[in-house]
Amino acid sequence: MRTDSSPGTLPAREHLPAAPAGTPVLDVVIPVYNEEKDLQPCVRRLHEHLDRTFPYAFRITIADNASTDTTPQVARQLAAQIPEVTTFRLEQKGRGRALRAVWSASDAPVLAYMDVDLSTDLNALLPLVAPLISGHSDLAIGSRLARSSRVVRGPKREFISRAYNLILRGSLQARFSDAQCGFKAIRRDVARILLPLVEDTGWFFDTEMLVLAERAGLRIHEVPVDWVDDPDSTVHIVKTATDDLKGVWRVGRALATGSLPLDRLARPFGDDPRDRDIEDVPKGLARQLLGFCVVGALSTLFYLLLYSGFRVFTGSQTANALALLVSAVANTAANRRLTFGVRGRGGAVRHQAQGLVVFGIGLTLTSGSLAALNAATSEPAHSTELAVLVAANLAATVLRFLLFRAWVFPDRREDDPARAASPSYDTPPFRAGDVADSWRDATVQLLPVRPHDTDARDLR
Repeated sequence: MRTDSSPGTLPAREHLPAAPAGTPVLDVVIPVYNEEKDLQPCVRRLHEHLDRTFPYAFRITIADNASTDTTPQVARQLAAQIPEVTTFRLEQKGRGRALRAVWSASDAPVLAYMDVDLSTDLNALLPLVAPLISGHSDLAIGSRLARSSRVVRGPKREFISRAYNLILRGSLQARFSDAQCGFKAIRRDVARILLPLVEDTGWFFDTEMLVLAERAGLRIHEVPVDWVDDPDSTVHIVKTATDDLKGVWRVGRALATGSLPLDRLARPFGDDPRDRDIEDVPKGLARQLLGFCVVGALSTLFYLLLYSGFRVFTGSQTANALALLVSAVANTAANRRLTFGVRGRGGAVRHQAQGLVVFGIGLTLTSGSLAALNAATSEPAHSTELAVLVAANLAATVLRFLLFRAWVFPDRREDDPARAASPSYDTPPFRAGDVADSWRDATVQLLPVRPHDTDARDLR
């Protein structure tokens, strides 16, 4: 898993400003490999649809993945005949590699791609990119699994698709419904920041990009699509599924260990209402309470099991201290990641040290409770000891949460100058003002431009 830092933080998400006449607003990429038969009808059909329905200037880019048939010649012929068509040749295979190369070099503010078979009905294209143009969303995907989608495909592909998305939901906690539909779009400013984090160069590229985008807090818009399966598809289902499962394992491991620098994508929404200081509404309090309670319940069970095990070999005070020490380390680590959302290894030692101070308070309360019980009766029953310890731990829980929230894991986003300052990178950092020159005035709305009105290429 790639762990290098991303180029910078994302700019505020706003309506795209006006662009000079002829500058494409949308760049639709069609990755192809040995598609000499389907390429020409696909491109002509897509161009006719965009020319007839799309209100802004556009470009169609054919990304040739090292084809060995006449696909490159067909692509060059289309580029020569249609001004809005360009071709891009790669000497290595891989859909993800093609999308990364073309999207990284494109000057269009909205980037999309679709499969060459055009299985997805093109009427969904404008609804796909409209939320990106308006500034409502960062990415958009077509979904074949939405309730209002209309899909025609065999039971084998239906089962594989639904099983794969269930795996993503169960292993990576993905909330988007369809990862592999070949019909997606992304804003260029988002792509410039997100793509350096995506490692896969094949079919898993889509899934990895969506998982990282979702974990970084980006908004993903889903569009129900009408989709008809292509019976002549050349995709190798078994190999693709195997590679996807390997990718799920790799990404899941990277997310679990905190090796991905997703914290670099701070405040991706620009004006996120969750970032606002609203009186009498503590930030994230409800979510933190829920996470703390879940972690606390599991920690208590873990503590009781440890205490019962240690109690066999030693006295109650020693067993309590050992069980509380081990469970406190696990509790601090779990709350650090799950309750307060602290990722990576930075500050982990300090957090554990502060957690041990909190542990000392809990030890004092529980040890004092045991001492009081032993003073009251010389040989208390084991069940009585457990009941007293549970009551003491419940009393310490409220104080532990307050100390964690206010002292161990405080919200320092507004006060910590290190977070406010731009991070240092090996490459020059990307800033919102560094987008294209035509994006300077973010208050001007995008004006409709027909592709054939004033396209500079018509002056040749």
